[in-house]
Amino acid sequence: MFKKDPLQIISFQTYGSSNHLYVRGRALEDESIDLEQKGVFKLLLNAWKSFETDEVKNAELIVKVGTDKFFYTTTDNKGYFLLDEKVENINSYANDEGWVKLEFSFKLEKLSRSIKSNNRFPGEMLIPSQKASFGVISDIDDTILHTGISSILKWRVLINTFLVSSGKRMPLEGAPEFYHLLHQGKNGDEANPIFYVSHSPWNLYRYLEFFLKKNNFPKGPIVLRNFPKPFSRKNKGEKPQKQKEILNILKAYPKMDFILIGDIGEHDPDIYLEIAEAYPNRISAIYLRSVNHKKKMLRVKSLYDQYKTTPVLLVENTNQAIEHAKKHHFIK
Repeated sequence: MFKKDPLQIISFQTYGSSNHLYVRGRALEDESIDLEQKGVFKLLLNAWKSFETDEVKNAELIVKVGTDKFFYTTTDNKGYFLLDEKVENINSYANDEGWVKLEFSFKLEKLSRSIKSNNRFPGEMLIPSQKASFGVISDIDDTILHTGISSILKWRVLINTFLVSSGKRMPLEGAPEFYHLLHQGKNGDEANPIFYVSHSPWNLYRYLEFFLKKNNFPKGPIVLRNFPKPFSRKNKGEKPQKQKEILNILKAYPKMDFILIGDIGEHDPDIYLEIAEAYPNRISAIYLRSVNHKKKMLRVKSLYDQYKTTPVLLVENTNQAIEHAKKHHFIK
């Protein structure tokens, strides 16, 4: 008989408000994924483990906030869970940056399996600080992390995703420093929230969280996407999942203005332009990192040629973005 792996809960960094508790994550068997792993075979094995997960279906979970508030949720048939509740004064549990510490555990009555970490798994939810003067919504792929997403044959994406360890993945030059300046704001202590929104699937959450932490990016909620159902088709006129997630953030904080950061390689220019036109008074600036692709550069330039409502910068290097942000008084 094979020994079954112990169970664990992976919580995703989420965002909420003073009266809205919103947490999500996944219950899985522990596959012992080493994010610093080296060697082609071991990296491929890690990649396989990330996508061929042994999820814990229909498991009852307990979510603890502070020492006195308890909530309950259940995983779905892929091991994911979502707790979305109205709760008063959640912000009283937040630290100076707005992070609320959470603790997740399995409800033991229906489980006979071994559980990691003494059945105590940490998590966090962000409630933007009252000091914040704006929020930042940033793409990840080819905006702050080299992926090769704009590569015509996409071969660089496969190599970078599966054959380079998370510890070796390199951020685009100057990106962590720029994001810290935006987080600090023009007063230096604004704690402006940074939301990382990517088209990558939730299976890569741990890789991206590790990359952001290792490369000293400001901590922020990470929003990824679910895999589409097999043979499913988009309804005509349906917005991309990434666009829906950005709109959800805007709706969650109706009094907050935002800076949008992406790249010109995929759909960011079109998504950001549509959002800026729908919310002209709430998008303070759009930064789009250039890629080495002449045709795409020309398309984006023509797309924004007549658009004058919001400052837009096609970023060739991070120093350009820093100077632009100083000029517009986003940073000091």
